[in-house]
Amino acid sequence: METRRDAFVNGLRDTLPLIIGAIPFGIIFGTLSGSAGLPASATIGMSLFVFAGASQFVAMGLVSSGMAWPLIVWTTLVINFRHLLYTATLLPYLKPLSRRWQILLAFGLTDETFAVSVGRWQQADASPHKHWYQLGSMAFMYINWNICTVVGVIAGRMLQNIGAWGLDFAMIAAFIGMLVPYLKDRPSYWTVLAAGLGALAFHGLPYKLGLMAAALLGVGAGVLAAWLSGRQSASLTEEK
Repeated sequence: METRRDAFVNGLRDTLPLIIGAIPFGIIFGTLSGSAGLPASATIGMSLFVFAGASQFVAMGLVSSGMAWPLIVWTTLVINFRHLLYTATLLPYLKPLSRRWQILLAFGLTDETFAVSVGRWQQADASPHKHWYQLGSMAFMYINWNICTVVGVIAGRMLQNIGAWGLDFAMIAAFIGMLVPYLKDRPSYWTVLAAGLGALAFHGLPYKLGLMAAALLGVGAGVLAAWLSGRQSASLTEEK
């Protein structure tokens, strides 16, 4: 029987490949914050209390451009819209947990932790400690992100033009690495294709609204493909 410690350690272990991709991402964020006009305390505080990589990058850029705070808040909310989809997927598994656990796991829900944890939740075994697995993944990501932010802040004061090194490509590579293992059936392929085309088509929309439009398009395509596949399967069953 899996213990709490086993589940926690397994969450750490399974998150390690994604940690490697996230390290340059966190360092770049800390490095660029100085040139964007954010003091070190604000940069580190954002990683400690916001803990949302993509949103932090966008917020940093908007702050440096002088955008009004209400628009910055709105834009980051739009970017984090995908987390509503994540929580909708995990809700059946997290609902039996205490409110304290739900709040803790909600705070630490990142793209990487979701990608790792959802597979564990969907496994058929009856382990009562799967939330400890997600906690292990979350803790690893949180500690890594904050350490990398501090390293980046220090590096940004020591090195010149580190942002031109191209390390921010790690974000794209990490997302691809999380996505590929879940391409197992026709609905998942249609979801990715529609979302990708939508992201290209709506890229020019202001305030990152293209991200929301692409997400909705991908979800709609996936639901439609799943419905059509279900109808096709039902028709074949009736013919037999």
